[in-house]
Amino acid sequence: MTLDDLIAAVKTAHAEATPLRLRGAGSKDFYGTLLAGEVLDVSAYRGIIAYEPTELYITVKGGTPLSEIEAALAEKGQMLAFEPPGFGTSTAGGCVAAGLSGPRRQQAGAVRDFVLGVKLIDGTGQVLDFGGQVMKNVAGYDVSRLLAGSMGTLGLLAEVSLKVLPRPVAEATIVFEMNESEAIVRLNRWGGQPLPVSASFWSDGRLFLRLSGARAAVDAARRKLGGELAVAGKNLWKSVREQTPAAFVGPLLWRLAVPSFPTPGCLAWRLAQEKYSAPYCLLHWRISCRPVPPLFPNPGRRRPGCRAVCSCWPVACNHRSPRISMRRVPVCWPGSGSSCLKKPRPDAVVQCVFT
Repeated sequence: MTLDDLIAAVKTAHAEATPLRLRGAGSKDFYGTLLAGEVLDVSAYRGIIAYEPTELYITVKGGTPLSEIEAALAEKGQMLAFEPPGFGTSTAGGCVAAGLSGPRRQQAGAVRDFVLGVKLIDGTGQVLDFGGQVMKNVAGYDVSRLLAGSMGTLGLLAEVSLKVLPRPVAEATIVFEMNESEAIVRLNRWGGQPLPVSASFWSDGRLFLRLSGARAAVDAARRKLGGELAVAGKNLWKSVREQTPAAFVGPLLWRLAVPSFPTPGCLAWRLAQEKYSAPYCLLHWRISCRPVPPLFPNPGRRRPGCRAVCSCWPVACNHRSPRISMRRVPVCWPGSGSSCLKKPRPDAVVQCVFT
């Protein structure tokens, strides 16, 4: 398959008003909205176009399997630092389109942070180039990063240039026996220290911590933090990356980005699900210590000294649909203690997005 073949297929579909479903390996068919449209299989458009280990970048065709890319990088002692889940047969285009990162994201960054440039085929069959093959590329809008996580809605990712990084010289996984609350407190404390923590994972009363970097730095961190050395650390992080541990198993997996609370029970909500599939409900609240203009909602209550701010109660979330409703429950900001609001605030913000 060539680039001209992909362009012709998109132009034909555009002329006939036929919706397309872009598909690489199909490893993420479970992710996103319902599957619809005529399948455009791009898995045959594969191969490494350019790889410069000294310049820390690789350019590949969209249908190139991640396993092929990582094998080429491993020969030079390099890696995709954001550790994308492979799900067996993932491709480079699907990796960027889905925007999923692995356990090293907390240290290295997400997929979008490693996208240097793309060659995109839009819905009319026009070929567009964004970005380049180097980090110092600031001309115009950074559209290439916008495409990370776009799920193919903005176009077909024909080619992708990704930043690569050297593999760490040393790695060690240590494990601690502790409950969830203590794990969160310790992770917050360690996050503010110069420690080479590259990943963390808590499950069933055990906190796993991965240390990556220079041998001296990893050994010093091990002595400082304590804990027990995990025997099969590499296998653990591979399973976390591929989302196979028991913590990921279930009929519904919610992925919420919220502040790190010292007490898990401080942020709580109840979702009343009916016979419809659950949508994404995102809580948005703004916390401020200073007086703000009336047009800017401030659910937080200002207190003397303003060292701790109490948040809001989310209002009921009903959007003309019986799919889901969100009941009023307390949401407390860390350190607010017993001074949390006792009554719902009318200016709390809750956004419902239905899929």
